[in-house]
Amino acid sequence: MEAIQTPALFSAPGNGETTWFQPNRMTVKATAEATGGAFGLLETFIRAGSSPPLHVHHREDESFWVITGHVRFRAGTEEFLGGPGSFVFLPRDVPHTFVVEGDEDAHMLTLLTPGGGEGFFVDAGRTPEGPGLPPPGPPDVPKLQQVAALYGAEIVGPPLAPSGKQD
Repeated sequence: MEAIQTPALFSAPGNGETTWFQPNRMTVKATAEATGGAFGLLETFIRAGSSPPLHVHHREDESFWVITGHVRFRAGTEEFLGGPGSFVFLPRDVPHTFVVEGDEDAHMLTLLTPGGGEGFFVDAGRTPEGPGLPPPGPPDVPKLQQVAALYGAEIVGPPLAPSGKQD
């Protein structure tokens, strides 16, 4: 039996399906389908001060590479503050979240292994109404809960407040 080989994948700047996901702009750069299930990759722009609700992925691990900005990550009881060039690996089944600290928006790569979870961001997002980030606003928790259930994830707590601010 001959092994099926996954073809090479190239994604130029600006290529990929883009969505406004909560106060973020996300572009899917690689899907599970395109990588033989190995991973999903998203380019993410996140508004300063924003945070997703505390959540758990049961099917995949989630990793982040910070390109610009400063992001405080929480995984279980651990916290990490990452600036440009920082990497964090968040294993599946561990509650986690992050918050963009300071006044600068963040730019990150988000890697989901194995792939498949990248569809969550598209399904829970909306078509961008223009360039840049969507208007700020609180997370739509009911929508996130509904879509998360389809992707083996769950919302388990509130967003993380930026340092010096209270919920």
